[in-house]
Amino acid sequence: MSESRRNPYETDLDRNAANNVPLTPLSFLRRTASVYPERVAVIHGSIHRSWKETYQRCVRLASALHRRDIGIGDTVAVMAPNTPEAFEAHFGVPMCGAVLNALNIRLDAEALAFILEHGEAKVLLTDREFSGVIDRAVRMMPPERRPLVIDIDDPLAKGGTLIGAMTYEAFLETGDPGWDWPMPADEWQAIALNYTSGTTGNPKGVVYHHRGATLNAMGNVMTWAMPHHPVYLWTLPMFHCNGWCFPWTIAAMAGTNVCLRTITAKAIYDSMADHGVTHFCGAPIIMGLICNAPADQRRELPRGIRMMTAGAAPPAAVIEAMERQGFEIAHVYGLTEVYGPVTICAWHEQWDVLSLEERARLKARQGVNYVTLEGVMVADPVTLAPVPWDGQTMGEIFMRGNTVMKGYLKNPRATEEAFQGGWFHTGDLGVQHPDGYIELKDRSKDIIISGGENISTIEVESVLYRHPAVLEAAVVARPDEKWGETPCAFVTLRDGADATEADIIAWCRTHLAHFKAPRTVVFTTLPKTSTGKIQKFVLREQARALTGG
Repeated sequence: MSESRRNPYETDLDRNAANNVPLTPLSFLRRTASVYPERVAVIHGSIHRSWKETYQRCVRLASALHRRDIGIGDTVAVMAPNTPEAFEAHFGVPMCGAVLNALNIRLDAEALAFILEHGEAKVLLTDREFSGVIDRAVRMMPPERRPLVIDIDDPLAKGGTLIGAMTYEAFLETGDPGWDWPMPADEWQAIALNYTSGTTGNPKGVVYHHRGATLNAMGNVMTWAMPHHPVYLWTLPMFHCNGWCFPWTIAAMAGTNVCLRTITAKAIYDSMADHGVTHFCGAPIIMGLICNAPADQRRELPRGIRMMTAGAAPPAAVIEAMERQGFEIAHVYGLTEVYGPVTICAWHEQWDVLSLEERARLKARQGVNYVTLEGVMVADPVTLAPVPWDGQTMGEIFMRGNTVMKGYLKNPRATEEAFQGGWFHTGDLGVQHPDGYIELKDRSKDIIISGGENISTIEVESVLYRHPAVLEAAVVARPDEKWGETPCAFVTLRDGADATEADIIAWCRTHLAHFKAPRTVVFTTLPKTSTGKIQKFVLREQARALTGG
């Protein structure tokens, strides 16, 4: 088309305030508070707050921050479990233009000090239970870089002291519930800062924008076919990828947030039974808590409660156990860099006639992209040439779309490497099946190369989980003079169960090619992160120690 050719659709049809408004999940809260003001928004112990009350508290928080000269480009950190204050921060902080940095409550003082200083937090909202570690972290910072500390004095907190300038409730009193908070001028404006685990060095700060947060929140609704007014139980930490964007999702659907401060099997069953929970999310560790709960901690629950799970690929046996108990499992996959879940094992009706075991095997795949993610592929990590859709050829998983991060804060080199070739490099290895569904096989750093053969630790773990005596399992590489590496299995047995190393190895050799079977089995309790991910870097160190390396 010649440059001089006139395009009538671009002539005198310009963007303006009437037809173009930046996408932001803050709009969800304002609408729900207006349409459903008296519906219950938050339940926390004896606290029941409506959407009108919650909205006013969020505006008060925004106004109080604004009056402290907090705005665009500033960071506000929150150190709290799944409490109403953590939920309110997801709205009140960006309402004043600032960026929310939700801190991992399991981190040590050194890691927290690095994050607070790197993210340049101006204000820190901290639950009193974590006063000890926060006080140490703040003292590690240069005095001129220390944030204003505000105490969240939750009556359900276990111990701790007040170390801040004032309490959260007193801080809210300094805000105006009628403040006319500003919408973001640009949907590319940052809304949240989340740090990666940093197991091999300092963590990287992942920056989210309003557009991505809006789209992934809506993607959760569409992908899960979530109805209006869900009752959502917070078993997933809100600090993990901003709770997979579910604070904004539940606001959009005028649901009820059932806060769960401490995650135990009894607390999960009690919350579900007492509040009529319809939806919840969590890593496979949550599924294990539910399936393995002793009888005296269980409550009778209706069938059909829906769970979305991700994290480490859940073994098919665990999905099968959950579905036998009446839960409906949706398996998703994502990373911190893509706002949480962005693929799902989308279900097909023709699979309903398959056996429960076969359905669980299919559901264990990571599946296809969310409607709100533009694309996902498995490809050669160097050339980005897509692998054949044969379910066998392994490659790296790549993603692109509006729910990919802005980049890593103050780390242009890492950002450039992550986006090389116009795709986000996940570092995860997988295959693509003939139906286009992807299946995660391993992290690139976790794959075992034994005698030149690639061994997927996830494949070996799936077999281990099917052993009747195995509660949990993880497989890592152990150095070997002859083979280079061999699989080493770390196993936790069920209470009262008995199995030997020879039993486990024989089981694996029966269900796998012999070279894939572990040559070493260690019976132990598996180390985990606060989000339930098994810390394989710890296990790799232990495996090397077994070799004397």
